Amino acid sequence: MSAAKAYEGAQAYLPVRGGIAALRRAAAGCHGCPLYADATQTVFGTGPVPARALLVGEQPGDQEDRSGEPFVGPAGGLLRRALAAAGVDDRDVYLTNAVKHFKFAPVAEGRRRRIHKAPDLRELAACRPWLAAELRRVDPELVVALGATAGKSVLGNAFKVSESRGALLSLPPDEDLPFTAGEERPGGRRFLATVHPSAVLRARDRDEAFDGLVSDLRVAARFLG
Repeated sequence: MSAAKAYEGAQAYLPVRGGIAALRRAAAGCHGCPLYADATQTVFGTGPVPARALLVGEQPGDQEDRSGEPFVGPAGGLLRRALAAAGVDDRDVYLTNAVKHFKFAPVAEGRRRRIHKAPDLRELAACRPWLAAELRRVDPELVVALGATAGKSVLGNAFKVSESRGALLSLPPDEDLPFTAGEERPGGRRFLATVHPSAVLRARDRDEAFDGLVSDLRVAARFLG
């Protein structure tokens, strides 16, 4: 595969019409970046459509790549516990990732589990049209970015979790990504950034990190009412 074709991006694969089901079928055949070649399958978003909140992670992990569903591994289990602790009804939540294929390091001999590698900016840009299309179909009131990669997909490459974590910002509702976030104002879509649940699993003090994630998600719960 040529380098040009490797990074042609997802835009060429988007269906002209249809809802989430049409997007999911089209994404299954996406070759918009090289990640599809090693991944088992595309892992598209899941949840109610429309949904009041759309949560964006980084990419599928090992278990997600095998099952074809997002957030089914340890990080997904922790996220669901955090949502419940914060008072967010998961029936109001659509779950997806900024990148739809699993990127992992070369598998060492004797290792049973593939270790993820963070997607680079070209791969993030290549996959961004899928997330933009999901946002248009799901039409959430609130977008929650779980970690830096998700935040960059929504707000651009300058995004830093540390600068906006836990703050409820405003997004224009009908523009393609990346958005420009502003101060909270009446009407329009909201944006909230927090850490990825996998960061909680890696934390030295996991209880403290979990409490921080729950605290951020309580901001979402208050907004959703």
